[in-house]
Amino acid sequence: MTFATKKLLGLILVSVTLGTSLSACFPVIMGGAVVGTLVATDRRTSGAQLEDEGIELRAASRVRDNLTERVHVSINSYNRRVLLTGEVPNLQDKQLVEQIVSRVDNVQSVVNELEVLGNASLTQRSSDTLITGRVKAAMLDAKDLYANAYKVVTERGTTYLMGRVTQREADRATDIARSTSGVQKVVRVFEIISEDELRNLLPQPAPAEAKK
Repeated sequence: MTFATKKLLGLILVSVTLGTSLSACFPVIMGGAVVGTLVATDRRTSGAQLEDEGIELRAASRVRDNLTERVHVSINSYNRRVLLTGEVPNLQDKQLVEQIVSRVDNVQSVVNELEVLGNASLTQRSSDTLITGRVKAAMLDAKDLYANAYKVVTERGTTYLMGRVTQREADRATDIARSTSGVQKVVRVFEIISEDELRNLLPQPAPAEAKK
């Protein structure tokens, strides 16, 4: 296990420990939690990153205002595409959450993966957090992937992968996630780009100084 993997799993364990010690948690969750703190580079523009943060905040606030605490909804936005995961008590609430989020400024599309089920237990949520950490750690260890290009979300053992990636990168990340302990299913919510687009997004080497 590499140092980066050990560090990531350590942060995940701290997060789970803190989470289990809280007696009152908001039922609406925004963003990638611990994973988000490790992002050093991003394929979104700085404007899109700020918009995604704003989308998550506004959407969470509106869902909470309209459905109070009877739902458990995780809201993740990547390049203005919103993924909804979690649990709602009925189909009407599932549709209502999607309608509320779709009306938030700058949202381009909504992927509604909400389940009509009772809220997951704290044990299940802690397990999902650890699974997400394992997937990210495996991506960090892979030498042929840019791990920071991905956002990883896990709900009830199903791992969702988001990001702007090529088909090659999407397939590689999917294989890694599927082989990770605890992952029961992988759902891809990618924005597929071409290899040429990827080359344009990657940092370009600094030009060599002209010889005197």
